Amino acid sequence: MAGAAGFSWLAIVRLGLVQTALGAIVVLITSTINRVMVVELALPAVVPGGLVALHYAAQVLRPRWGYGSDVGGRRTPWIVGGMAALALGGFGAACATALAETHLAAGLALAVASFLTVGIGAGAAGTSLLVLLAGGVEARRRGAAATIVWVMMIAGFAVTAPLAGHYLDPFSGARLVAVSGTVSLIAFAVACLAVSGVEPTRASTGAEGAAERKPPFLSVLARVWAEPAARRFTVFIFVAMLAYSAQELILEPFAGLVFEMTPGVTTKLSGLQHGGVLAGMLIVAGITMGIGGPVLGSLRLWTALGCAGSGLALVGIAAAGLAGPGAPLRALVFLLGLCNGVFAVAAIGSMMALAGRGGEAERGTRMGVWGAAQGIAFGAGGFLGTVAVDLARLVAPEAVHAYAAVFIAEALLFVAATGIALRIEHAGETRVARALRPSPLVERFP
Repeated sequence: MAGAAGFSWLAIVRLGLVQTALGAIVVLITSTINRVMVVELALPAVVPGGLVALHYAAQVLRPRWGYGSDVGGRRTPWIVGGMAALALGGFGAACATALAETHLAAGLALAVASFLTVGIGAGAAGTSLLVLLAGGVEARRRGAAATIVWVMMIAGFAVTAPLAGHYLDPFSGARLVAVSGTVSLIAFAVACLAVSGVEPTRASTGAEGAAERKPPFLSVLARVWAEPAARRFTVFIFVAMLAYSAQELILEPFAGLVFEMTPGVTTKLSGLQHGGVLAGMLIVAGITMGIGGPVLGSLRLWTALGCAGSGLALVGIAAAGLAGPGAPLRALVFLLGLCNGVFAVAAIGSMMALAGRGGEAERGTRMGVWGAAQGIAFGAGGFLGTVAVDLARLVAPEAVHAYAAVFIAEALLFVAATGIALRIEHAGETRVARALRPSPLVERFP
């Protein structure tokens, strides 16, 4: 499936199916089980919120999983193993929810273990999948490949949620366990079939020799962190994802409180934003693949433009709240989604390019460091965004002023991310620019 010219489009789509399977399991945990705990079990919202935060906290282990795949020289076992842990954790979370109906303490204890397992599994599978893509996708295809795998993950959300909802009615704990078990089993089988035979085989003696010569994990991690470009990119990922996720939980309440939109209308507003994200991803994929060149083909440029545009859109949303009902809120929310999609897919493509700078032996550790920064920032962003609004409302004369202040703060984070992205480009301009040009080989960069 991967020759001298890198992975074919079929191979990229097959790897995207792994993301679809991953999304199918995760969506039941973050949406369905979350709702059941709050509504059917009447537990405080902080319980599922804390469990989801635990899942994100486990992402800090991503560098270790990436290092493990570096040592073995193959990514497929880590993808399969991670998906197995994810499927087991997802099924365990459903069992824990059902158990909590009759034995609350035992159910919550099992839920903690299950959500930790979900975090570990998603981290191991997701990191190794991106590493495999980074090593096998041509430079000019990286933007399109990132778009494909991201959209296929969203497809996992979109297909699983309504189907699972259909079979969950009338609700019972036993139905939840049965539906979750079925989804987990199917997702694991799809992932195994999708990844089978995609990764090029390597001689076992070479892999064993590489494992013997491999420095300890902490030494490799310190070497990666000591490189200025890798360190700056880690900071960029953290700042950008913090800004990206901070508005997730406050945009719909803002529209409801300030613009008096109904729940149905705010849900459509969220859908409009996600449509903008998809449009932004497709724009970057189309331009980098169709036009390319040293300027329009630069993923660094699109990353910076996406961050700057996201900051501008957030300022516009804050101003729209202050202006009142006549402001073009929907257009601004779509613009926010569009710019979010541009920066997200370009950043993933850039991540693939930078992952190979230390050679194949460090690719997994590098990707793990950036994945950890992304996971921690995403988990912290949603929480801090809501806390910031609550604190601002204590001192602001009206709710609109509190939301506007938080949106402006998020915009400033995006401005900072833009500056960091441009500094990364200058720090490694020669090597990265060459890496982003079309090349028949992507295993090593000049």
